[in-house]
Amino acid sequence: MKKNIAIVAGGDSSEWVVSMRSAQGLSSFIDSEKYNIYVVTIRDNQWLVNLSDGTKSSINRNDFSFENDDAHVKFDFAYITIHGTPGENGILQGYFDLINIPYSSCGVLAAAITFNKYVCNRYLSGFGIKVAKSVLLRHNHTKSVEDIVAEVGLPCFVKSNVGGSSFGVSKVKEVSKMQTAIDNAFIEGKEVIIESFISGTEVTCGCYKTKEKSVVFPITEVISKNEFFDFEAKYNSTMAEEITPARISQELTASIQKTTSEIYDLLDCKGIIRADYIIAEDGVYLLEVNTTPGMTQTSFIPQQVKAAGLNIKEVMTDIIENEL
Repeated sequence: MKKNIAIVAGGDSSEWVVSMRSAQGLSSFIDSEKYNIYVVTIRDNQWLVNLSDGTKSSINRNDFSFENDDAHVKFDFAYITIHGTPGENGILQGYFDLINIPYSSCGVLAAAITFNKYVCNRYLSGFGIKVAKSVLLRHNHTKSVEDIVAEVGLPCFVKSNVGGSSFGVSKVKEVSKMQTAIDNAFIEGKEVIIESFISGTEVTCGCYKTKEKSVVFPITEVISKNEFFDFEAKYNSTMAEEITPARISQELTASIQKTTSEIYDLLDCKGIIRADYIIAEDGVYLLEVNTTPGMTQTSFIPQQVKAAGLNIKEVMTDIIENEL
């Protein structure tokens, strides 16, 4: 009998639209001959499953099930593709742990750490991984603009500490622009991180592991036509060039892939992750770790899977069966 797979999408952040695109991608990537695939959306405390006739049914959160005509359908597995809260920060993972439903991504602790960019980078820097200088701001614990600039310099990046997809991100070159950038980033969440600008080549590397195998994908080089890899560059194919494999040496490729695999283990990840880096003159700097990476048809991970000569359906099956 086919297992019932929920692609859990949506969420309560600005990344809703990105998550829904990922759900579309995953619907085509997961093998429909092996699994019954449903998209479950979460938004404003409403949990709904899309049915084949175009209607929606409410999810029973006691056991993650729903009613379809006269049938009671219980999910066997959840593929989490919410970018932002509650699917990327550990909340949804905790729910699934409580009701004993296997899921695709890392557990509560790893999700909570990686969702908080400042905490994640500080944690990984303790293992010798290079990260940018940074300052964390909260509404009740602020610093003067002058103190911030003294710590991180100019230019710098100002962004939400708990958001993604470049929502609320600004590149600040002048002290006079700093406060506006901070206010803009606070719209996306209760914490703001301000990081030193690092000049270099931006690359990203995906990885997944199962009980039987460890797979690190080819590296993608990212060249934005905008000043940095902002939302427009990420989701408008004409505004960025993405080259897989990256045009870097074999030695540097191997080093970044090794670091990505180490990060996976240090954080105790599950499923697919993606780590983003800047290759600077004085070494490779980690930008951030994404434990719920985008899975649209044109996202980095599907590109890297293809470049590795792998079949995306088989990769999805690996991840699902490893948990089932």
